[in-house]
Amino acid sequence: MSAATTRSRTPDRLCAEAVDLARAAAEEAAAPGVVGEHAGLVSEGDRVVTHFFECKELGYRGWRWAVTVARASRAKVVTLDEVVLLPGPDALLAPEWVPWSERLRPGDMGPGDLLPTDAEDLRLEPGWTGEDEPTPNSPVSEDLAELVEAEDAEVTPGAPATLPTVPSRGSIAAVAEELGMRRARVLSRYGLHIAADRWEESFGAKTPMAQAAPATCVSCGFLAPIGGSLGQAFGVCANEFSPADGRVVSLSYGCGGHSEAAVMPAPPRPPAPVIDETRVDPFPLRPARDGGSVPEVTDEESAELGHS
Repeated sequence: MSAATTRSRTPDRLCAEAVDLARAAAEEAAAPGVVGEHAGLVSEGDRVVTHFFECKELGYRGWRWAVTVARASRAKVVTLDEVVLLPGPDALLAPEWVPWSERLRPGDMGPGDLLPTDAEDLRLEPGWTGEDEPTPNSPVSEDLAELVEAEDAEVTPGAPATLPTVPSRGSIAAVAEELGMRRARVLSRYGLHIAADRWEESFGAKTPMAQAAPATCVSCGFLAPIGGSLGQAFGVCANEFSPADGRVVSLSYGCGGHSEAAVMPAPPRPPAPVIDETRVDPFPLRPARDGGSVPEVTDEESAELGHS
């Protein structure tokens, strides 16, 4: 251990004795009557000491006024460095700050609230924003036009290069519009997966309601299909008496409100017992003497034991 480290752990005598100077500085910075008793000191380094005083101000339970004093090398006068209010070991502190994006929970939004989406949100990806260019096998593409001219073929009323713009129906823009891809951003594969997991957890095959259901939603007439890739596994319940009315449900979900619950075949019942009346099984009124595990005893032996 170096000498400098040893000196820094030992409070300077003059700085440690400057309690009145530290108290006066704390009372000047604080409101009247809120500086309490001296609560100790700590050495901050060579000739640097911090004095602690209890804080009696309401709302700052466990906090302490920290007054740091110091003196120059070979100087006899102690000077003031700073005065701050710091939390002690038992101080009442506010919880750690969490960004709003991490504090937000489903159902927190109300009327008029706006929820900005991060530009790098993993749940979203850019939609189709390119120009409406013809595909390579389109009659109006440059490649096919050169091929037609080379083979002296006629597949259109005029030369392919002189045809008007791509027809609106069947174009890339039309297909993107039909698929809902012409928005600025669409769901990414990650966004689709977490949505499917969330819906499956709420209204999926593993819920108690689905376990007790007579059949799944895939055969229910109240199921409204949805489009897109999620439509292969989910739909919207349209039964007002179902607990999932208006909710996205898994096709493997089910409830007692199934449209065919009343006409579904009843579960098989065990057959009635068969009674054979042509055969008689004799049953003795008394058990056979040699058929038990208890040896037969005489009347004298039973009388000795007090049996009747």
